[in-house]
Amino acid sequence: MADHPYDYDCLVIGAGPGGYVAAIRAAQLGLKTACIESRETLGGTCLNVGCIPSKALLHASELFEEAEGGHFATWGIEANATFDLSKMMAEKTSAVGDLTKGIEFLFKKNKVTWLKGHGAFEDAHTVKVGDETVTAKDIVIATGSSVTPLPGVEVDNAAKRIVDSTGALELEEVPEHLVVIGGGVIGLELGSVWRRLGAKVTVVEFLPQILPGMDEEVRKESNKIFKKQGIEMMLGHKVTGAEVRGKTVTLTIEKADGGDEQKLDASHVLVSIGRRPNTDGLALEKAGLQVNNRGQIEIDHEFRTGVEGVWAIGDVVPGPMLAHKAEDEGVAVAENIAGQTGIVNHDVIPNVVYTTPEIAGVGLTQEQAIEKAGGDKSAIKVGKFPMMANSRAKANRDTDGFVKVIADAKTDRVLGVWMINSLAGTMIAQAAQAMEFGATSEDIAYTCHAHPTHAEAFKEAAMAVQGKPIHM
Repeated sequence: MADHPYDYDCLVIGAGPGGYVAAIRAAQLGLKTACIESRETLGGTCLNVGCIPSKALLHASELFEEAEGGHFATWGIEANATFDLSKMMAEKTSAVGDLTKGIEFLFKKNKVTWLKGHGAFEDAHTVKVGDETVTAKDIVIATGSSVTPLPGVEVDNAAKRIVDSTGALELEEVPEHLVVIGGGVIGLELGSVWRRLGAKVTVVEFLPQILPGMDEEVRKESNKIFKKQGIEMMLGHKVTGAEVRGKTVTLTIEKADGGDEQKLDASHVLVSIGRRPNTDGLALEKAGLQVNNRGQIEIDHEFRTGVEGVWAIGDVVPGPMLAHKAEDEGVAVAENIAGQTGIVNHDVIPNVVYTTPEIAGVGLTQEQAIEKAGGDKSAIKVGKFPMMANSRAKANRDTDGFVKVIADAKTDRVLGVWMINSLAGTMIAQAAQAMEFGATSEDIAYTCHAHPTHAEAFKEAAMAVQGKPIHM
């Protein structure tokens, strides 16, 4: 684009959701762009060993459970369902392959150069990739995150006994008893896959409730639903050790505050206690950068680091580790580099758990809203509507969950929306868009929603903020 002594206008390190989007957007804006990626395929963790393959297996396991678990029978449909695990895995791999090839196509279409290999800084404008050294006027760090290890529990994906989220997507047999260490999003999603396919599943969570960070009422209701589905919960416990003997893994478990040690045998163990930023091997110090005490790269509102010409987005910076957050930041950082104004509203980032039913939220939890009001509970109004009273959910015999709207008591502006139902992941988009436009609960309540749909529960929850839902 501009006349300068560098090889590229924009160089992106990492081709995950944040990196590949940043590279494509930068190229669309006329910048000569390259993207460094060490994997054999583009798309990062999300596409290769995260969001996409896990959703493929969630879908497959849901289809099987509908046929085998009684929902078909409810509707008079007889099915003697069986499944071929290797075929499920092959279909998952095929879906991933289709999408990674799609990103390659988009790189070619937009003239983004893929530099294959691991990138490490030489200075603030120079990166070494294998034996090649390239320079760029602006460099975007988008290296993502990796699984957080658990002391005393060694992950060995190749042995397929103690695995992380990547290994849990590649098991060659249905576990007899899967113990999931960590009651967060990833652990619950993957645990639910194997539970539906026939595994006994036990979740061990350090905190007194699952799904940390979500609305407290949603956390409690989700816990009830998962227990009803047959997932055993050991809340307020920690795993301190693991020993593999043949096909058995023996875990040492204590209460979170110590004491009362016990042993628990499992056929397989999934370690899912969170993720940490990928900064090792980047030689950040050569660019004049350092990480904070959480291993993250600090940035300003425009995604600039403390070094001129170096930017950072996605899981390596503070904020939720979510693919869609990284994608939005990828667009914004490219626009900022090109001299435009790229903005991400970090107060309106939806969060979804793709279990059955799905769990989703955006904005403040009820607890956060009260805390922000200085502890004044009267500063907010809450409307809630149960799926049991929603006509479409009732007709589908699919009535678990509710929708909850939290609004400012004075202005009626929506502060947060939380929901549990089979379409929550899709429905939360309406809530996010409403909040982006500064909607009040009344705006949503007086917006006509098609009947009969699950989305009517959102309208009724908004009506309930003012104490006037129709169908309850």
